[in-house]
Amino acid sequence: MLHTSISNDWYSNPPDDTSRPPCSLKFQWKWPHFPGTAHDPDNGIPEELYSELVRYAKYASGAYQVLCPRPMGNTLVTQFTDIITSTQGFVARDDTRQELVVSFRGSREIASAIIVDTSLVLSPLRGPGLPKNTDAHLHTGFLYAFRSVGDRMLNVLREQFERFPRIHGLILHTGHSLGGAIACIAALSIRNSFPDAALRLFTFGQPRTGDPSFAELVETMIGMDNIFRGTLVFYGVPTMIPTRLGYRHHATEYWQFTEPPAPRHVRRCVGGEDPEGSASIPSTGINLPHMVYFEQPIASDPTVCI
Repeated sequence: MLHTSISNDWYSNPPDDTSRPPCSLKFQWKWPHFPGTAHDPDNGIPEELYSELVRYAKYASGAYQVLCPRPMGNTLVTQFTDIITSTQGFVARDDTRQELVVSFRGSREIASAIIVDTSLVLSPLRGPGLPKNTDAHLHTGFLYAFRSVGDRMLNVLREQFERFPRIHGLILHTGHSLGGAIACIAALSIRNSFPDAALRLFTFGQPRTGDPSFAELVETMIGMDNIFRGTLVFYGVPTMIPTRLGYRHHATEYWQFTEPPAPRHVRRCVGGEDPEGSASIPSTGINLPHMVYFEQPIASDPTVCI
């Protein structure tokens, strides 16, 4: 069984009272930026869920390391790298929690940013393990990056499920920034290829990845209660690709809306483009918050790999 200490009742009745309508965007909040009286610092998310966000942010950080021999102290199944797209990541196995973790690195080299991140044209959803007969379209560069490692990822997971039948849980956890977009696409591939596997998706600073049909497909196939799209205060990458180009975020966003990092400062947002989430902040692109998520320095902490 997939290990989680978060009660299903919480997902059905989240404490932040998201049933209330959003406040008027004409009101300009001053620092510290609180999303509204229904989502003030006295609420937030459960401590257990916050700990999960911290945990999987560390996996996302580990994907940046050239070598990650023991991701979060667990078994490294394989690392993968594609030279052309600079797509890098790993598959790890946690025998205690009985889960497999797949983590993708975000952009680090200029070549990766040019070849992948700027390919804004929307392309049909086609690739290893991905569902067919859908009208979903997504960022050409992100799709290209996934295709470069998708077959290998699926083969490794298939072999792990055969060798370790007790492992029924799979966190297609994670990536940061570009890695979050790749992880999202890979989650669809895994859900379509292994329909009986438990699956949760954690991303951090994920940019808009596809069109409304793609966002709806992600929400339907993975389940909004299984998606944890972490965003942070004034971090601009999630909104860098504008909706006017045909893009839309998928649910479910968990926005840390002020400092310091704490469960009471994270809001479970409503839908993919909640006007009281990170979409309420004008995009400032890649900025200082880019490299720290839920207390975890991204890419600069080698201890997450031992």
